[in-house]
Amino acid sequence: MQIPWSGLRIPVMAAPMFIVSSLDLVIASCHAGVIGAFPSANPRSPHSLETWLDAIRTAEAETLSQGGTFAPFCVNMLASSAVDKEARDAALATLRKYEAPLILTNMGDPREVVDAAHGWGGKVFHDVTTVRHAEKAIESGADGLMLVCAGAGGHAGTLSPFAFLPKVRTFFDGPIMLAGGIADGAGIAAGLALGADLVVMGTRFIASAESGASPDHKEMLVSSRSEDVLFTEAIAGLPANFLTQSIVANGLDPADLPAPTGRHRPNLPAGVKPWKTVYSGGHSTALVDDIPSVEAAVDRLATELATASSKADWRTNLEQRVGMNG
Repeated sequence: MQIPWSGLRIPVMAAPMFIVSSLDLVIASCHAGVIGAFPSANPRSPHSLETWLDAIRTAEAETLSQGGTFAPFCVNMLASSAVDKEARDAALATLRKYEAPLILTNMGDPREVVDAAHGWGGKVFHDVTTVRHAEKAIESGADGLMLVCAGAGGHAGTLSPFAFLPKVRTFFDGPIMLAGGIADGAGIAAGLALGADLVVMGTRFIASAESGASPDHKEMLVSSRSEDVLFTEAIAGLPANFLTQSIVANGLDPADLPAPTGRHRPNLPAGVKPWKTVYSGGHSTALVDDIPSVEAAVDRLATELATASSKADWRTNLEQRVGMNG
């Protein structure tokens, strides 16, 4: 199977986000020239997963038949041993049927998914937040890595990309995606300069016309700043970034949240649901000030990337900004 990298307009993946990554968002992303991704849990059953994949492949075929381009799609699935094996096997069988080109795994050993995907020519990236997890993913046969750094919306790491990515590059020369706080063309250029092959954007695409986020979630991103993002274990039972406005709207005090009772076990009042009523968002919310179509957002990113890539050298910039004369 050939992965259609030629369909990429810019080296970006629209992050797979629970609830937010709708079928419309995935297809619009692929049409616009960025990787469209979604969690396998977003379609609520194996039959629904097949419906989504059929719709994506149909959109791809129609676009290509008309001389257009269509970027690859990516399916995110848990690799954890806690996941029901029958359900995972059913999902993998469906992915095999539609030859999913890219799979992103997280929370566990990806070996089983890697073995299955390689059977149809798919490539597997594994989501990591530490150097040790990156090493373990490579040992398990992952084709690539997604480094989730500080500032990512939802589940995030704590490492700076300026330290994390170069360190991983000392022992891994395969493809790397970089996530965390990126929402414009300059961020894409910075990620590439660090050694990434692709960057991942979630927050930017939450606030898009095609996303499955609620209107309140989208508007809250537009009105929030970086300081309105809280990194906490209390909401989802794992460290994640959420919008403080939504925490307050649920009757909670961001400074005094109930401690989780265990991993994946938040201790929240009835009716308060992570992702559904408490909204995720990353540091790049500071860069999000509108709710465009995916096509318009990608057009802007492409222009910004071209501008960032063609800027004058650092000395010229420094002299112009500080007024130095040699």
